[in-house]
Amino acid sequence: MKTIFVFLFVSVWATGLMGQPSKRVLTFEEAIRIALKNSVQLNQQRNTLALNQLQKTAGYAALAPSVSGQLSASQFNGNSFNQNAGVVVNGVRDNISGNLNATLNLFNGFNSINSLRQASAQLEAQTEFVKRTTQDVINTVSTQYLQVMLDQELLRIAKQNYEALAKQLEQTKEQVAVGARSPVDEFNQDAQAKGAELRMVQAEITLQNDKAVLSQTLLMDAFEDFDVQTPNWDINSVAAQSLDIEAMASQAKEHRGDYQRAVKSEEAAQFGMRVFRGAMTPSLVAFFNYGSAYNFQRGEPDSITFQSSSLSVVVDASQPSGYAVAVNRFNVTQANPEQRTFGDQFRRDNVYKQYGVQLSIPLFNGFQNRTNYVRQRVQYENARLDRQNAENQIKTDVLRAARNYEGARKAYTVTVDQLTAAQKAFELETERFNLGVTNFVDYINANRVFVQAQTDKAQAEYRLLFQKIVVDYAVGTLKIDDIPQGQ
Repeated sequence: MKTIFVFLFVSVWATGLMGQPSKRVLTFEEAIRIALKNSVQLNQQRNTLALNQLQKTAGYAALAPSVSGQLSASQFNGNSFNQNAGVVVNGVRDNISGNLNATLNLFNGFNSINSLRQASAQLEAQTEFVKRTTQDVINTVSTQYLQVMLDQELLRIAKQNYEALAKQLEQTKEQVAVGARSPVDEFNQDAQAKGAELRMVQAEITLQNDKAVLSQTLLMDAFEDFDVQTPNWDINSVAAQSLDIEAMASQAKEHRGDYQRAVKSEEAAQFGMRVFRGAMTPSLVAFFNYGSAYNFQRGEPDSITFQSSSLSVVVDASQPSGYAVAVNRFNVTQANPEQRTFGDQFRRDNVYKQYGVQLSIPLFNGFQNRTNYVRQRVQYENARLDRQNAENQIKTDVLRAARNYEGARKAYTVTVDQLTAAQKAFELETERFNLGVTNFVDYINANRVFVQAQTDKAQAEYRLLFQKIVVDYAVGTLKIDDIPQGQ
């Protein structure tokens, strides 16, 4: 009977566990992949990139002839001039016409060439912007992911400290019960345990808030709970790296998407200025038109019939003159020249061709061309200033990132030594406190220093990892593969 009861209890417990949804564990690579897929800003820039690609294709197509066709059908009721017949008719007339037009720019101030170059530069600028936006997403997600990892570590430290103080509280209660310690020590230990529990709750709240920020960045379901997995990163290999600021600045000018975008935007603005300058020059266009028409006059027969007479003279002896005159009359039917067939009119009679060249010389249009040129020249000057500012920004970012990295590396080394010393001091002070050699204040102070050393070391470690990502981001080489991995 007891065996059956145990089996039923285990079965119910296992069923309950199976019914509970498992919490999602989010890896760093998965977080980056989700962000690159769902990022609103990145997807918008990708859409703009597709548009720029289409504009470049249109720039190539603009060098080819422009061809258009027209087809119209109409009805005239009343007096109208029948162009095909060359007469004025009164009645109902149906008309069908069609034509094919082709034009080719022979010279337009090199507008087509400059427009194509402008579109190509804009495409390259947008490509660099998509590249930099991708790095922005990786940098943002890396920062938030590392912050959640730090929150989890701080929560672990706070929980470990609370459990240690709670255990120490139980020992103090037993010592007070046997008279080995004063009741004041129990109250002080209880207050310290409650304070540690409060810090643990605050650390958990901070963790939940930072996880919500990461979830929003990844566009995940806000109600889906998850944990992040700590990657197997080798912090020692990261701390051992050295940086060359001059080499980093030179490399950044080649890889920074925002700087390359500024360079290409400056080129695009320069070509755009040439486009508007070409609009002030004469243009020469070759053209060719081919068309035909058909008309039908309602109420008019397809054919016409008229009488024809012939005169004949014969010799008749009974007549006084000896001659007789005979008149023969008969009907003749011919096609109506105003009612020709569709094939005769549209394919042969009404076909026309027109070709030639047209020269246009802009003389005066209210200074519109001049205004457009000056406006584009101002945009070019602004783009040149943006490029210079981006170049200066590179030096500032690289210098700040390198110095922060060096500071984070030194801080990590210091906190490692600090934690080692604080841990040994706390272990010795705990042993002395349990033996009754030291007082409660010294024990609590050693515990506080040890907990703070753990916190400082965790913060310094994740700050160093983050600064390495910042360095790659400042140089413009940040990719998933550049994130420090375990050895």
